[in-house]
Amino acid sequence: MKTWFITGASRGFGLRIARLALEQGDNVVATARQESAVIEALGDHPNLLALPLDVTDEAQAHAAAASAIARFGRIDVLLNNAGFGLLGAVEEATAEEVERVYRTNVFGLLNVTRAVLPHMRAQRSGRILNISSIGGYKTGAGFGVYSSTKFAVEGLSEALHAELAPLRIHVTVVEPGYFRTDFLDASSLTVSPTSIADYNATAGATRTRAAGLNHGQPGDPDKLARVLVAFADAPDPPVRLPLGSDTIAAIEAKHASDAAILKEWRGVSISTDFAHDAAMA
Repeated sequence: MKTWFITGASRGFGLRIARLALEQGDNVVATARQESAVIEALGDHPNLLALPLDVTDEAQAHAAAASAIARFGRIDVLLNNAGFGLLGAVEEATAEEVERVYRTNVFGLLNVTRAVLPHMRAQRSGRILNISSIGGYKTGAGFGVYSSTKFAVEGLSEALHAELAPLRIHVTVVEPGYFRTDFLDASSLTVSPTSIADYNATAGATRTRAAGLNHGQPGDPDKLARVLVAFADAPDPPVRLPLGSDTIAAIEAKHASDAAILKEWRGVSISTDFAHDAAMA
């Protein structure tokens, strides 16, 4: 029996994973901004602890982690799932919009992780699954600000993976592609109200495509939930887990593009070394 601590557990991936974990007999600490939303979604279960948690509130994150330990004695899996998107050109986004998405997607993840880590270090075991995105590996017009938050999650996860591996705490950043959840709904995706005509062919086109893709995404969220629940028992988990054929295609395309850049600009790149070091290269 494992104890899960899940943020954003009232809907989407978080809800599906919480439900599956309960079905297999695990304990679940399911958190959301409104505790009632968790109870309404998951019902009454002896292995469930529903807690209110605004991940941007560091004190509340520490209180939730303490409540989890008081109830179940340990936290085995932390699923940092809470987050939302922002659609619009970088210039179109206001400072308030940018700060809001960073507070949840980056600083919120840090708040919860730092609240849980002392307990995992004490038990010398644990799994941390950080939900990133296809946009955390390869971004595009219209998703620049949102993707930058997920790039931050990727960097934090890589560092945590190195720092915590000797303590038998495994960290994986999960990179879903487009899955058929409510991510493209207004409840999960903020669309910047500012629209600049010069971006109609780039970020504006992304706005149109996103609206057309909503609820027609290729990924099956139930399959993703089953994969991640099973993945929590993987003996040697990787630092990143891409999920979805579109994520695989995006990663492969970026690798090819970066390889072409290295090939074309290699001479310029190594020319900046001191002469002796350049000769050795």
